[in-house]
Order: sequence, then C-alpha cells, then structure tokens
Amino acid sequence: MIFDSDVLIWAFRDNQKANQLLLDAENICISAVSYMELMQGVLNKQELLQIKKFLKAFDVLIYDITPEITHRAMEYVENYALSDSMELADALIASTAIENNETLCTANGKHYKCVPDLQMDLFKVD
Repeated sequence: MIFDSDVLIWAFRDNQKANQLLLDAENICISAVSYMELMQGVLNKQELLQIKKFLKAFDVLIYDITPEITHRAMEYVENYALSDSMELADALIASTAIENNETLCTANGKHYKCVPDLQMDLFKVD
C-alpha cells in the first residue's frame, strides 16, 4: 500500500488510528513526491531526523518517479486540472500507485476522485 503524506503526518502527530494503520500494514510505501512533501514540511533539523528515523524504523519503501509515472501524471494534469483541480503532486502520487499496482491510502480522497482505475483506501481521522 502507498500512503499519502497526510496519513504519515497524522502518525507523526501521534494519532492512534494512523499509527495502528501503519503497524497493521504489510508493506509501507510512499511516492518520492510524498517524501519531498514531508521534507518541505519540517520546521527544524530535529523534526527532519525524527522523520528519517520513522521511515527507517518502518522500513518504508520509496518509489522513484519513473518515465511511465511522469507520462501518466502528465495525462492526469492535462485531463483533470481544469475540471477537477488536479495538482502536480497528486497526479504523480496517483500515477505512482497505479504504475506499481498499489492501493493509495489517503485522507484526501477528493484530490484523487477523478483518477480512473485508482484503488483507494480512505483514512478517516475521527
């Protein structure tokens, strides 16, 4: 399963439901885009080290952005930016999930609802 950065952020905030979801997951994967989103959100070096330690502890697999992922994401942005406000990062994350035959676990289902053939597992915070 590929986890969107929002689910990981809930886990970092010590949300018990998010933590249990990660503990129960067979494999924890993220897109390189989600990794970069996490790195952009850090406030200091201590948070950076905590995130890197977390990713290592959970043996998180980070999927690189391949030419196939890029091509698919370009199609999503072209087809859905105007109609559904598809953004670059979301297009790349959705493409990563589809190209790797993974389900995307996200709390932001509305960001991906326009993507055909995307398997989603919606995370609800409450």
